[in-house]
Amino acid sequence: MSDDEQPEPPEPRREPPRTWTPRDRTTGSGGADGPGRFDGPGRSAGSGEVGGSGEFTGSGPGGPAGQETPAGQGASAGQKRSKRTGWRRFVPRWRLVLGLFLFCALLLIGGFIAGYMLVSIPAANAGATAQSNVFLYADGTQLASDGEVNRENIQLAQVPLTVQHAVLAAEDRDFYSERAVDPKAMVRAAWNTLTGKGTQGGSTITQQYVKNYYLGQEQTITRKVKEFFIAIKLNREESKDDILAGYLNTSYFGRNAYGIQAASQAYYGKNVEKLTTGEGAYLASLLNSPSAYDVIAHPQNKPRALARWNYVLDGMVKKKWLGAPERAATTFPVPAKAKARAGLAGQRGYLVEAVKDYLTSNKIIDENTLATGGYRITTTIQKDKQDAFVKAVDDKVNSKLSSVRKADRNVRVGGASIDPATGKVLAMYGGIDYTKQYVNNATRRDFQVGSTFKPFVFTSAVVNDSKTQDGRPITPNTVYDGTNKRTVQGWKGAPYSPANEDDASYGQITVRTATDKSVNAVYAQMAVDVGPSKVKQTAIDLGIPADTPDLTASPSIALGPSTASVLDMTQAYATLAGHGRHGTYTMVESVSKDGEKTELPAQDAEQTVSREAADTTTSMLQSVVDGGTGTAAQASGRPAAGKTGTAEQDKAAWFAGYTPDLATVVAVMGADPDTAVQQPLYGALGLPRMNGGGPPAQIWAQYTKGALQGSEAKDFDLELQEGATTPVEPPTPNPFQSPTPGRDQGQTQGQDQGRTQGQDQGQTGGRNQGQSQGQNQGRTQGQDQGQTGGRNQGQTQGQDQGQTQGGADNGGTVNGGQNQGPTQGQAQGQTQGQDQGQTQGQTQGGADNGGANAGTIEGPGGTPNGLADRPRGWRSH
Repeated sequence: MSDDEQPEPPEPRREPPRTWTPRDRTTGSGGADGPGRFDGPGRSAGSGEVGGSGEFTGSGPGGPAGQETPAGQGASAGQKRSKRTGWRRFVPRWRLVLGLFLFCALLLIGGFIAGYMLVSIPAANAGATAQSNVFLYADGTQLASDGEVNRENIQLAQVPLTVQHAVLAAEDRDFYSERAVDPKAMVRAAWNTLTGKGTQGGSTITQQYVKNYYLGQEQTITRKVKEFFIAIKLNREESKDDILAGYLNTSYFGRNAYGIQAASQAYYGKNVEKLTTGEGAYLASLLNSPSAYDVIAHPQNKPRALARWNYVLDGMVKKKWLGAPERAATTFPVPAKAKARAGLAGQRGYLVEAVKDYLTSNKIIDENTLATGGYRITTTIQKDKQDAFVKAVDDKVNSKLSSVRKADRNVRVGGASIDPATGKVLAMYGGIDYTKQYVNNATRRDFQVGSTFKPFVFTSAVVNDSKTQDGRPITPNTVYDGTNKRTVQGWKGAPYSPANEDDASYGQITVRTATDKSVNAVYAQMAVDVGPSKVKQTAIDLGIPADTPDLTASPSIALGPSTASVLDMTQAYATLAGHGRHGTYTMVESVSKDGEKTELPAQDAEQTVSREAADTTTSMLQSVVDGGTGTAAQASGRPAAGKTGTAEQDKAAWFAGYTPDLATVVAVMGADPDTAVQQPLYGALGLPRMNGGGPPAQIWAQYTKGALQGSEAKDFDLELQEGATTPVEPPTPNPFQSPTPGRDQGQTQGQDQGRTQGQDQGQTGGRNQGQSQGQNQGRTQGQDQGQTGGRNQGQTQGQDQGQTQGGADNGGTVNGGQNQGPTQGQAQGQTQGQDQGQTQGQTQGGADNGGANAGTIEGPGGTPNGLADRPRGWRSH
């Protein structure tokens, strides 16, 4: 081979790709000679040669130990990880979780350090010396100012140890052993709030003191963060005793009392050093909710206050601060009546407190925040109407009180007036003077409403298309049995046989007449026919609070044992006046502080009961004013509808009524001024009985006339239920029912001779015979001739003959005579009364309007002058 000829270089051997494997010190090319080789371009092999073939030898996952792997395929820095499958794809790798945890921990620690460094303990805020709130009438003139804050700072040593322990038992039992903040309590409070278990505080006493003294009551995150850090710093710089003393001096206890000393004077008229354990426990209870637990301002809340008081004492025993024997001997210390400042005398104090209650109960402003002051509050109260209310009460009640009559010292009056179109409270009468009678009689909920509840039963009947036990629809003309102590039918509970007022019996009468005369027997049966639970729901729909005491779904609900307030009842009657549209009442037009307005809840009205139900009820309540028990309300000079009511034992008398543009309720109540125990009103104002048709209706009439003076009188625009003007035939009478002499000789001579000669020569000559003859003939012949012939002759013959031949209770009750015994009255009165009454009634009675009440001038069961069912020219049908 010549030198010019060179052999061709051998073709490089092609080998399959090799993978990187970690070396095995016991096998492979590393062996005992070295660590193994990685031969690659420009890299040193395991043997130390430069620029080898790029081979790497060693064992690995690609083959047995010592097997070579492809050059250039080493994965020492980047071998791909196997992919996750299934649910493992969604689980973060532990490195990521650990990283996030460390990041959050560092963030929290850094935030805590930054917050601790940046937030300093400020000077005391202005709330520590709170401003006054200014209350204005609707026209912008000043109503009242709640004055300077009542506060007197004291040393902790002046507070008895048992009182200190009572506060700790109520608010923070581990105060002396815990840190400044309690993270567990804060988390628990937040969780309970988020899960709907109610707003709950998680603050320690230290945090509460910081909020009261250094910050404010605003519920903001910024304030809570500041509170957190200031509390921690304060706990390091001040002793627990100093913090507790500051808390006791800055806390609000109600009655405009800031601090334990002011509270001791406000509730018990003594310095804090003289407080007993029981008194201290009550003041400690107030810290949770001052207005809710003041048993004098809100007597109905006493059970809640007692429960809180017991909780405090039991906590003291549990912490061994109070012995069990001393705990058992401790009795509830009833606080004294509040001593209001002169600036809130007269009606001003009642109005201010009612407005405050409205703001706090509707969560517009927190109670503690409002107490710090500085708010300008424009109310819905109209000064001219407020003055008219005060004058009416003074003229009809206060001017007639006498120190000679013992019953007069128990007389109290409450009243409220609402615009049905807007729900605004235009006037309120709370009592004779806020500085003399602290309890607001317009808002208290402890007196029975009596028969003013009956219209709600009828409204419910129309709403639910109810029928009687024998299947007749319930309308104003439906006939019911008004027999005294009649047992209601269809009720599955215990037998219920309500007595009518004065034990009067009425026999078969229409619903309208039963409303005029407030017949308990009829309305108890109607409540069962409708369904007591439905009646209760209708009352709630009209505006009676669902938690009203004694609002029980039973036949007795119709008689008004529930204890709704005057303001509650006004709201319900305003719904009737507003054709069934209901919106929560309001007492506030606007609220502002430092130029910034506070948002108020919307007053959107809803159709809670049908218009036909509300309007048909109104038409019947017009009849009560025209010729029933509420005729005194006619003095208003306006088209009016209303209902009287009397509580058991005459402890309260009510009149609830309305015109098309104003709803007002008035109640005269009996309560001992010293003990607050309810008392009957027999003999008060020189009257033998106190009933709703007396002073309450008289106050209503004078106030309504004055309040609406200068405005045009409006007529009711009514849409009545179908069949409201159609007579409903009564059921066939029971021929085997035997009359009872005396009282229920009222069923033969009294009631039915009361149906022939008196009320219903009136109702036989007028209404029942008026159902056939009188309805067609009555409005022409019956009204004119019936009122002339029926009234005059019925009055002469019914009254004279009733006195000669009438009967025991009802022989004259409806007819005018009450002195005739059962023997002659039952025999002769029934014979002559029925025959002659039917003859005269049919001849001179007429219609359900003509002789309806022709002979009832003096009879307590009757209605004067035939007015109850005569046509009312201003009524829309």
